[in-house]
Amino acid sequence: MSVVRLAVALLLVGIAAGCGGRAPSVKTPEAAATMTVTSSAFGDGGDIPRRHTCDGENLSPPLAFGGVPSGTGELALLVEDPDAPGGTFVHWVAWGIDPAKASLAEGEAPPGSGTNGFRKAGYGGPCPPRGPAHRYVFIVFAVSGRLDLPAGASADDLRTAVRTGLLAEGRLTGRYARA
Repeated sequence: MSVVRLAVALLLVGIAAGCGGRAPSVKTPEAAATMTVTSSAFGDGGDIPRRHTCDGENLSPPLAFGGVPSGTGELALLVEDPDAPGGTFVHWVAWGIDPAKASLAEGEAPPGSGTNGFRKAGYGGPCPPRGPAHRYVFIVFAVSGRLDLPAGASADDLRTAVRTGLLAEGRLTGRYARA
């Protein structure tokens, strides 16, 4: 195979992979309690508005967290696409969310921000390859203490950090497809 053909083949594989990623290597333990995660932008299982995607303004949606247990030191958040062609793709890694406030406004950046699958800090909205809708799972963790994570921490770093002191977990799933 010529060098040009090999380069074209690799380019096509990369394009086909779209939001490829990898499955998490650190499993989060089961939480003893559950919380609710809601958004005024979409309901659980509903379509995420274009405004909150790479095809729109790429703003994080507003989120509210209910049933936060007493004794929670902070909340942490992961947003993942389990339907990405290359495995689970991380769209947001965040921590330091005030449990007393228990919400994030549209476009609000929490104090702690990790690196997403786009290799950037902060929120990276849904951006699947064309085809069927992907699911985007917003997972919130309530932990008893404060997380000691460096700026740019990965999703695996966050999963490891919440293993100690995990009080509750909640999920909200949205869908998005590109025509």
